[in-house]
Amino acid sequence: MEHVTPIYILSGFLGSGKTTLLSRLIAHWKEQGLRPAIVMNEIGEVNIDGLIAGEEVPTAEMLSGCICCTIRSDLSSEIATLVQREQPDVIVIEATGIANPMEILDAAAEASLYMRIDVKKMITVVDAAHLLHLNAEQKGKTYRLMQEQIRAASALIMNKMDQVSEQDEETIRQLVERWNPYAPILPAVRCAVNVEELLQGEERAAMETGIGGGVNPANFDTQDAGHDQQTMNAHVREEDAAHSLHNDPTHVHSHDHIHAHDSHDHVMSYTYYFSQPVNSVEFERLIAELPRDVYRAKGILTFSDTNSRFLFQYAFRESDFMKITPQGQVPDVVVFIGEHFQKSLLQQQLEALEGKNRLA
Repeated sequence: MEHVTPIYILSGFLGSGKTTLLSRLIAHWKEQGLRPAIVMNEIGEVNIDGLIAGEEVPTAEMLSGCICCTIRSDLSSEIATLVQREQPDVIVIEATGIANPMEILDAAAEASLYMRIDVKKMITVVDAAHLLHLNAEQKGKTYRLMQEQIRAASALIMNKMDQVSEQDEETIRQLVERWNPYAPILPAVRCAVNVEELLQGEERAAMETGIGGGVNPANFDTQDAGHDQQTMNAHVREEDAAHSLHNDPTHVHSHDHIHAHDSHDHVMSYTYYFSQPVNSVEFERLIAELPRDVYRAKGILTFSDTNSRFLFQYAFRESDFMKITPQGQVPDVVVFIGEHFQKSLLQQQLEALEGKNRLA
């Protein structure tokens, strides 16, 4: 099986503790015998945080702009450069604190169309005390951006819990679960969490394939957040730090403890690599029946009933196919972006399209 490079994205407002978590992740991967690499995004012209990782960790610096808008197009090339030159087992992207997570994930999805990468998780670090203060006022760009970052998370670290009371802990837990009922929540001080629990053992599964840090493309647990394209385009025009925003979700879940149980199956993005051409009519039927919580999809496909390869895009419940002639070895792949849609059902449908679960 060809190596697929897993990617983790660290999100969270300024000062939440992302760089502390990054240091812990790098140390963990090194202990596992893996070779990590970093994409570091800073608004300023100097990358101070990048010095923490050390010279032995390959680092791509994206300075003087935000990944999700002004330098979004650079992300794919930076990832490609790291993969080709350094051949890392895992890549972690630390986004600037004012970045809109949905835009970062969409940019990463673009990259997966021509290189074998898999966005595994969006990990959001939340400053518990700061969130509590902002929630008391319930207004302002920072509050709305923090809400957006929490909504988009695959996993949440509720950091700086030593700065809030026990009563406030319960208030914060209920607030976060209302905004994101799917992501597991890990309370922490200085981001001291069980990294295995945070990553949910994905490195172990990767190492069992015997291909470095690669993962089985048939068993992705990719998680992503999505806007429709109109929201994404509007975001680029925004001049404030908060960028585009979602409304509060109306569905409230109540849990007996702080970890969600079904986060594995409800994802924000899902990447599927095809092993063979599929029928164009059947694929179009699958796309037409996508649930409404899948906002965007894109991919490169070979159809069994045509002689061409196609670039596929889906938005506003409309799909578009364009004939292309890719340069180099480009896999057949499709990436779905939405809001906590059910991964297992979509995976079953795609496998059925390839005939993988049909009896001979």
